[in-house]
Amino acid sequence: MSLTEAAPLLSLLLATLLSTVTSHYSSSSSTLPPSQSSLWHPARATYYAASDPQGAVSGACGYGDLVKAGYGMATAGLSEAFFQRGQICGACFELRCVDDLRWCIPGTSIIVTATNFCAPNYGFTAEGGGRCNPPNKHFVLPIESFEKIAIWKAGNIPVQYQRIKCRKEGGVRFTIDGSGIFVSVLISNVAGAGDIVAVKIKGSRTGWLQMGRNWGQNWHINSDLRNQALSFEVTSSDGLTLTSYNVAPKNWNFGQTFEGKQFES
Repeated sequence: MSLTEAAPLLSLLLATLLSTVTSHYSSSSSTLPPSQSSLWHPARATYYAASDPQGAVSGACGYGDLVKAGYGMATAGLSEAFFQRGQICGACFELRCVDDLRWCIPGTSIIVTATNFCAPNYGFTAEGGGRCNPPNKHFVLPIESFEKIAIWKAGNIPVQYQRIKCRKEGGVRFTIDGSGIFVSVLISNVAGAGDIVAVKIKGSRTGWLQMGRNWGQNWHINSDLRNQALSFEVTSSDGLTLTSYNVAPKNWNFGQTFEGKQFES
């Protein structure tokens, strides 16, 4: 076969190869890379100003002064769609600003702990001003955290969030309060899942006693546990249980905080 006769055949073969390569490239480029994108979910976020202390002190989770409790400004108030009557308290989330090139700071994200509740405002619809009304998923951040992912003038930004494991220094903290036979225990500084779903307490003269959730991460029981060393068994939302024996000595007093073991993070 001469070169003149072979030319059309070579052209056809080359066109077929180019078509195959182009089709393969187009198919692969339309598929998202196998990243963790499936873990990210849409929500919105606003902030409270530094002059407004309501988010930094007290709060619906019961942690009190968040700076003294070790949470600092890496915290968030969550809308009713998240809050689950306080069970979510202590959980950790990673947030990033998306879909707003004017206000988002590209390539940034923050990690926050759920420490408060953003109450719904039924005077407005969920779409018309009731930012924390169901079914809206909304985070209210300290301005110090907000400004790490967006320009403050944005006010209300679209974000993506994912639930992550909490990293904490030291052990789980048990703050004992109450009076007489009423014992209330605030559980804080929880690593791993971060949020606690069940608590048992044991005195040195009792068996394990189930505690009930009072509010946030405050748990209570009516039992005379005075003059007894106290042990705790806590279960996190991922089903893991941690037992800390003799956390509080028998001469403990109301108002004291004791440190136990810690979940892996």
